[in-house]
Amino acid sequence: MKYVFTILVIIHGLIHLLGYTKAFFETDISKQLVGVSKPVGSIWLVTFIMFMVVVIQFLNGKKWFYLGFVGVLVSQILIILTWQDARFGTIPNIVIFLVGIVAIATYRFNTMVERESNQILQNTKTDNPTIISKKDIAYLPEIVQKWMINSRIIGKPIVKTVRLKQLGTLRTKQNSKWMPFKATQYFNTITPSFVWQTKVFAMPLINLLGRDKFKNNKGEMLIKFAGLVPVVKEYDNPEINSSAMLRYLAEICWFPSATLNKYLSWKTINASSTKATFTYKNQSVSGVFSFNNKGDFISFETMRYYSNNKNSQSEKWLITINDYKVFHDIKIPSQCKITWKLKDGDFNWLNLEVISIDYNCTETY
Repeated sequence: MKYVFTILVIIHGLIHLLGYTKAFFETDISKQLVGVSKPVGSIWLVTFIMFMVVVIQFLNGKKWFYLGFVGVLVSQILIILTWQDARFGTIPNIVIFLVGIVAIATYRFNTMVERESNQILQNTKTDNPTIISKKDIAYLPEIVQKWMINSRIIGKPIVKTVRLKQLGTLRTKQNSKWMPFKATQYFNTITPSFVWQTKVFAMPLINLLGRDKFKNNKGEMLIKFAGLVPVVKEYDNPEINSSAMLRYLAEICWFPSATLNKYLSWKTINASSTKATFTYKNQSVSGVFSFNNKGDFISFETMRYYSNNKNSQSEKWLITINDYKVFHDIKIPSQCKITWKLKDGDFNWLNLEVISIDYNCTETY
């Protein structure tokens, strides 16, 4: 669709050359238009140039929409002046205007998330980090120690910040279609917090933009249809605060050294599982980490609010690991399946893959 829009703007821009041609040259094409003076013909040429610049900015990911709006305005005025011959040019102008509205909404959403992500990462010193030794993990349950060793964090710097990229699919109901998504996420492990941003490809030409946030022990969720219309907007209530804490707890599997932070405590359940409790600013959540004989983390299970609004019920929430990868010589789960264990059956609503991860980096993508 990107290239369809590009071709539309190019063709629309080229048609504006007709007005310039009428004013400065005699051709068969120009005879199809009403008379155009040279000053007005120059404006047709300028409009053509504006649309060509819009194409260049659009293809290079620049802010094309402001110039696009100006181009559409000038173009429509010219079309009105030559309505009988140029009226059909209104259609591409409407398309360009609507795409521009979505583009500026997306830009503003991305700018907000960029600002929030930088706030998560800023003022975190990642130089001269502490190197993890076997002595540092000695107090942990035996199976968690095995996980730390198998994850290869011994001899590595303790992780303070994380950035990662994900791909995956999700659905909103048990029988609804799967929708592909891509996402980026930033973590601060010293003052536990994260910002997760996603683009869900809901249907052709229509995306859902989402942002989950956990900061200062408060959760926030914002989902916008095409970047314009809020579909979900929840923040700072007991349900979403608890859910955001649980999400952070589960996702430390991507930066295992976080197990050493004082806000986490561990209690052995049996030889292959342990209960982790995340306590921060007088709030606590817990979940069960399970492992195989090799010390690989294989699942996380907890009770979590099924939705983030009032009167929501707690349901069993399960993350299972399908594959592992080594990033920066640290072995982490790379493919995960997330399932609600409901009374009327399992609801696998999300599958994701971590495709890139960086540690102790304070810059956003």
